[in-house]
Amino acid sequence: MELAAPRLFDFRGREFHAIPLHPLNATKYSNEASHLPVVGRPFRSRPTQAASPLAGIMVKPLTFKGDKKTKKRKRAAADHDTNDDAGESSSRQLAKDKERERNDDDQANDDSWVSADAVTDVVGPVMIVLPTDKPSALACDPSGKVFALPIENIVDGNPTSAEPHDVRQVWVANRVAGTDNFRFKGHHGRYLACDKIGLLSATSEAVSPLESFNVIATADTPGTFQIQSLRDTFITIKPSTSSKPNAPPAEVRGDADEITFNTTLRIRMQARFKPRIRTSKEEREKSKISRRELEDAAGRRLNEDEVRVLKRARREGDYHERLLEIKVKNKHDKFG
Repeated sequence: MELAAPRLFDFRGREFHAIPLHPLNATKYSNEASHLPVVGRPFRSRPTQAASPLAGIMVKPLTFKGDKKTKKRKRAAADHDTNDDAGESSSRQLAKDKERERNDDDQANDDSWVSADAVTDVVGPVMIVLPTDKPSALACDPSGKVFALPIENIVDGNPTSAEPHDVRQVWVANRVAGTDNFRFKGHHGRYLACDKIGLLSATSEAVSPLESFNVIATADTPGTFQIQSLRDTFITIKPSTSSKPNAPPAEVRGDADEITFNTTLRIRMQARFKPRIRTSKEEREKSKISRRELEDAAGRRLNEDEVRVLKRARREGDYHERLLEIKVKNKHDKFG
């Protein structure tokens, strides 16, 4: 039995005339046919197109003479720059805060001596500078004897630069509980006292009216004080007339009835105990607020002047009024 030859056509639909296969060769040709390419529509590659001379050129919209050029707004870059500026500003503020904290720590550990300017400054370790020709300080020994001891730590004899060189020159000043009176405790734990005849001593471990004093600022000489006993007498000096080299510069008593040059004293104290320094530190802590917190409160970004005004207002106590003014201004300038 002869097999019918397959009908083949070209791409135009014309039929190829195939030669009939012999039955014995049918299997051979059928096996070889699987390795032959399919005869049909011949493969034709697309013709290569020539490159356009305008290839690679970006097409832009037409422009005419006299048209205004539009500037592109670089929002991302502007925001990035603004963020950088804000970051630099916050970094500078952080550095300033750290510097202030270091200064505050230094002040808290400051053992230098300064002059008391007001009665409220008198607290903690003090040195009472007497108005002798050669500057001296009120001192006491372990036995309780009170005397004038010359000052060695002083610059050009200026009493406002005096510092104690001996623990006997140091007294710890505190107010008596429930009163405006002061008590002065010596290095040996005993309190300064003035008896009825004006004799000064430091032998008592308890505080009585004899160990209580009033500290009065001198009206006509700022930075100086009068120390008055409860008998209304003042601590004063009587210059020494002795020619001995080891003689004390003056005798110290508490029996002056009126204010004179010899009763006018200066009080030196440690800087870390001065209340005004503590107050300034508290004010800085109160005014410490970040720019971000101010902008969150205002509801928008603030310029340097506005930040400065709000920080000053926070220190002075009218922060909310200034913040309200900025918010009202923001509403008026919304489309400005």
